[in-house]
Formats: sequence, structure tokens, C-alpha cells
Amino acid sequence: MTYRSVNKNKLYMAPRTKESFEKIRAEKKAQILAAALELFASEGYHMASVAKIANTAKISKGLVYNYFQSKEEILKTLVFSTMEELLDMVDPDKDGIMTDAEFVYMIEMNFKWLETNADFLKLYFAMMLQPSVLRVVEAKLMELAIPVFTTISNYFKSKGCENPMIEARYLNSLLDGINLNYVVDPTSMPLEAMKQKVLQQYAPFYKGE
Repeated sequence: MTYRSVNKNKLYMAPRTKESFEKIRAEKKAQILAAALELFASEGYHMASVAKIANTAKISKGLVYNYFQSKEEILKTLVFSTMEELLDMVDPDKDGIMTDAEFVYMIEMNFKWLETNADFLKLYFAMMLQPSVLRVVEAKLMELAIPVFTTISNYFKSKGCENPMIEARYLNSLLDGINLNYVVDPTSMPLEAMKQKVLQQYAPFYKGE
């Protein structure tokens, strides 16, 4: 709340602008999501109650419900917003076509993103192994994933790959495996060497060799 001095003895509250109100809402929402991600990653989705999320975020439980209708909605927001962020790595100019430069960008950004998103990856891999949690987000995840695999598959097809969708799936599995190993053992995982190995493996595609 903004206060303006009228004289030495009186203060009045200046009304918030729409911009400042939206900024405060965005900050509170981010605070809740950060707390939820921390708990989902460390304790698991089922153990992390809304009350625990509120306590971790240092706000009231009632305030959490001002932003999210349920814990399920919090999970969906976390997963879908992060997945959309990852989609930008695959098709940054939103034209549905992957160029050589965009292919290299996707690989490089995966490794860069990995270093600052270990908590999300803990949640993601745990979610994949828990059918009751996966069901909450599965339909939308598939909706988001299909265009990604299609874009990457079309890239491999344009390079003359015999089984482009298999190659797209293999690349995804390769990166998922690296991501999982980093989550399990971040201190000794040689990310730069791994990145160079992946780029070298796919050099015949993006260098046209």
C-alpha cells in the first residue's frame, strides 16, 4: 500500500493503480508456485498440502485460494507454464519449422535450462512414475508434446532420416536420460562434455555432412 504525507500528523493511502495491483498479484502467485514446486519436489505431490504450501510461501491458506482453486490447479500451472517455456526452445520463432541453427539452439538451451530447474525435473520424473498424479496433467501434456515431436521429426525428415519420428523420440529419451542423471548427481555430472557429445552425435544432420 502506498502512503503519502499530508502533514506531520496525517497520512492517507493513495489508491493502487491497475499496474501496481497486477504486479502484486503476479508476485504473490509466483511466491505460491515457488513454494509449491519446492514441496512437490522434496515431499511429493500427495504429501504437500495447501496448508504446507501456504506456510512455505509465508502467506495464509486463504490467500492461496484467492489465486488457485485447488492444489491440482497449482500443479497444472507449474507443469504447463514450464512446458510452454520448453516449447520456446524447440520453435522460438513459432513458425513450426526447425532450422539447423534452431536445432543447435534447442540442444544448448536444454543444458542451460537444466542447471537452474532441478526442482521441476524432480517433480516431472516423479510425476511420470505416479499414475494418479500423471492423470491430472496427462491430456494437456500430450497436447503440448505432439507439436514438439512433429517439429523435430519434420526436421529429421528434411535431412533424409529414414525414421524421423523414431529419431525424435530417441533424442528426447537421450536428453531425458541426461536430465535425470543430473538431478540424481548434479555435482559430478559433466554437463558441458555431455552437451558437446550430443552436438557431435547430431553434427551430420545440422552440418549437412
